[in-house]
Amino acid sequence: MRTVLITGTGGFIGFHLAQLLLKEGFRVVGYDAMTDYYDVSLKRRRHQMLLQDPNFSCTEAYLEEMDTLHSVFEQAKPDVVVHLAGQAGVRYSLENPRSYIESNIVGTFNVMECAREFGVEHLMMASTSSVYGANEDMPFAEVDKVDTPLTLYAATKKANENMGHSYAHLWKIPTTMFRFFTVYGPWGRPDLALFKFVKAGLAGDAIDVYNHGNMARDFTYVTDLVRGIRLLIDTPPVEPERRDDILPDDSLSPVAPFRVVNIGNNDKVQLMDFITEIEKCLGMEIKKNFMEMQKGDVPATWANADLLQRLTGYTPQTPVSEGVKHFVDWYRDYYGV
Repeated sequence: MRTVLITGTGGFIGFHLAQLLLKEGFRVVGYDAMTDYYDVSLKRRRHQMLLQDPNFSCTEAYLEEMDTLHSVFEQAKPDVVVHLAGQAGVRYSLENPRSYIESNIVGTFNVMECAREFGVEHLMMASTSSVYGANEDMPFAEVDKVDTPLTLYAATKKANENMGHSYAHLWKIPTTMFRFFTVYGPWGRPDLALFKFVKAGLAGDAIDVYNHGNMARDFTYVTDLVRGIRLLIDTPPVEPERRDDILPDDSLSPVAPFRVVNIGNNDKVQLMDFITEIEKCLGMEIKKNFMEMQKGDVPATWANADLLQRLTGYTPQTPVSEGVKHFVDWYRDYYGV
């Protein structure tokens, strides 16, 4: 039985990935600090569900606690590490920037050090579409330059990619960084747009619509996302013998077993169309406050997911109409509304 250590199993994506891997017969070792960035009871409920499986175990601690993290690695001896934990949120990085340095920089460094010491077969770490920053040419491709981050959150994730590449080169750790694009679905984070819009709509409150609704996102359904991660587990990068062996659209490093992969729906949806789908599922019109663009935000994201398809044969494809319905059904059931 292969062992996968996942950081952030109390979180939205980590929970779904752990569920999928347990279902497929993996042993999953979780690690999560259960921070109060949002409702901790939601995180604990996710862990309670995972703990129903005897092949799941977890430790509650911060990534910055190196002694604890090292001990977990030493006991688990993971074959694969999927590092999802960290301080998320574009807007929160304006309010509490230090938490991003501590968690995303120091915490990720600790994970990489443990992966190096214990010789994992494949180190996989979460990045974000936010690293594309001020880029305007879309769809975004992994080989595009990402030198213009617009928030500290994006900057820390770009730093993680650079850190991962250096360790892959120095210590020959097969490393995959995956860039997420606007993930949504059941058990989602309360700070994400879909959660906030549904909550406000059911309460009869107005929602804040930035840039007067002139925004677009590559909404990616969470089960599609974790399926992509699962398939990438079996596709660790191999350092090429010659630079000429790298295909033009491949982000594979010429000097390290390192690759960056987009995981997105390969399409973009207008924000107002997304809100319309929510209103259809709720059977009501939601009141709207149209506002200016928020600092650090971008008007659009759109993933080129060709590399993911070439590596795994898989492309996320859940339509927004279906994904939103699943979330609304979950929300009504979970909160009894």
